[in-house]
Amino acid sequence: MTAPLLQIEDLRVSYGHIQALKGISLHVQEKEVVAILGANGAGKTTLMRTLSGLITPQSGKITFAGHDTTRMGADRIVRLGIGQSPEGRRVFGTLSVEENLRMGGFTRPAGETEASCEHVYKIFPRLYERRAQLAGTLSGGEQQMLAIGRALVTKPRLLLLDEPSLGLAPIIVRNIFQVLREVRDTGVTILIVEQNARMALKLADRGYVLEVGKLSHEGSSRELLSSPEIQAAYLGH
Repeated sequence: MTAPLLQIEDLRVSYGHIQALKGISLHVQEKEVVAILGANGAGKTTLMRTLSGLITPQSGKITFAGHDTTRMGADRIVRLGIGQSPEGRRVFGTLSVEENLRMGGFTRPAGETEASCEHVYKIFPRLYERRAQLAGTLSGGEQQMLAIGRALVTKPRLLLLDEPSLGLAPIIVRNIFQVLREVRDTGVTILIVEQNARMALKLADRGYVLEVGKLSHEGSSRELLSSPEIQAAYLGH
């Protein structure tokens, strides 16, 4: 097996006296989709923010594409090829759709940003229709499309998705996940945190379950979907 694109070893993160991540170790191979499942407060968003360079861990190691990114700044991490669509979307409400997308390309040459924006418009035709509209006036589903599109403009080798279905109607969730399947099929590696466990595992190759800062289960998506314990806890069976 080739070296993982992303390798996390014994990662520990604390907020004051509260330990949010208690020795997490996992990996993601190139062109793989990996889901992180877990209840609120399990440490999922902390993990994603640490991978993005927004939180500095206490200890442990993060390696991406052969680079030690454990204490690397967020801007350098983006340049290496990690893009994130954060929890809660966090679009720039007073900027237009197009301006939001261009913000995703701040580390890249203007010509490349233009091409990436056009690519996003093909994936999300609704964003093209709304390109001059202020992001703050978009629906929740449109804002989620914009947040994912902005991350894609960075041309990521690894796309981090934090709760892309949060607060959205079921039909919009289905549309978002269909687009994510198309993104996966272009060869982008994806690490997704998602409370809709069934949708996440149907998209993913493998999954990990995070419980109160520790990994409790891991396996192929098929194994996790068929596990009685996972079904009872996360799949509503």
